[in-house]
Amino acid sequence: MYLPLYVQPGDVAQAEILIANFGAQAGIEAAERAEASRNIGNHIHYCRWRQIERLIIMLTARTTLGTVH
Repeated sequence: MYLPLYVQPGDVAQAEILIANFGAQAGIEAAERAEASRNIGNHIHYCRWRQIERLIIMLTARTTLGTVH
C-alpha cells in the first residue's frame, strides 16, 4: 500500500481530533468532509481532507506501513 502524504502540523491535530471524536469512523468522516468540499467547488479543502483521511489510516494502522530503517 502506497499512501503519498504531505501534511501540515494542523492537519495532524485535526486527524487526532477526528480519531478522538469518531473512533473507527474517523476516516469516513474525513472522506465525507472531502466530498462536501468538492461538491461546493472547494478543491483546496477537498485535497486537504483527503490527505487527513490518508493520515488517519496511517495513524490507526495496526502494522507498519512502508519501509522500516
